[in-house]
Amino acid sequence: MNLLCQLKKQLPLSLGIAIRKEFLYLNGLFFRGNQFECRLCGHQYRKFLAGGFDLPVINELQIIGGGRRPSTICPGCHSNDRERLLHYYFEQNPAVFTKKDILHIAPEPALGRYLQKYAKSYIGGVKYYEGFYYPPNVQLLDVLALPFPENHFDLIVCNHVLEHIEEDLEAMKALYKVLKPSGTAILQVPWSPLLQQTKEDFSITLPAEREKYFGQFDHVRVYGQDYPKRLESVGFKVSKVYPKQLSINEAALKSLAINPKECIFIAEK
Repeated sequence: MNLLCQLKKQLPLSLGIAIRKEFLYLNGLFFRGNQFECRLCGHQYRKFLAGGFDLPVINELQIIGGGRRPSTICPGCHSNDRERLLHYYFEQNPAVFTKKDILHIAPEPALGRYLQKYAKSYIGGVKYYEGFYYPPNVQLLDVLALPFPENHFDLIVCNHVLEHIEEDLEAMKALYKVLKPSGTAILQVPWSPLLQQTKEDFSITLPAEREKYFGQFDHVRVYGQDYPKRLESVGFKVSKVYPKQLSINEAALKSLAINPKECIFIAEK
């Protein structure tokens, strides 16, 4: 465990949140400019920060949603490229989330604040509550044992979670169960367009080996082109939406720092 992780665990939650908020504010001021735009926090910046991991398997498999990106993190609200893509989608499809009952698993703070602002009800949940990344109203939830009745949520947002769970089909079933009929689930994962079939091997347990084969120390698979079929196997109807279908032109892709290859997996009940 590095020094930063130890410090985050020692600080009181309220103090940690206050420090993080002040850091983001000052960081945002320092990087103000006109090269990049973040609609989630409503500011423009001269630079976005780098994010992600630079590992051989990510490049070999051309994993979308992974890899080291030189300009991806907003310095003001720390939203990433995936969040800004989803925000753009929600802006064009307000009926999906406005005045709806929303479940947000492993909630990205900037996107979560946006959804909560317009929701009828909003629940953010995470399995492990560490440090002060998440706001204090986020609940401890296990996707494999969701404490909600059937047909409860209009919208579920669950990004980059399923690749951490060995029993991913059971997790998909659990999400399907609590989604209302005609509801929408946005279920993003890192995936490789080069793989016909999802690559997984549960005998690989060491963090270094998981980095080598799956692109992150706590991932248990790399999804392939069959990812939508896995979702469909539990009952979802799946479609993919790419940035070009949202009428995001080249200039906007660049200024918003959105990956043109990243699609949104939209699963409906």
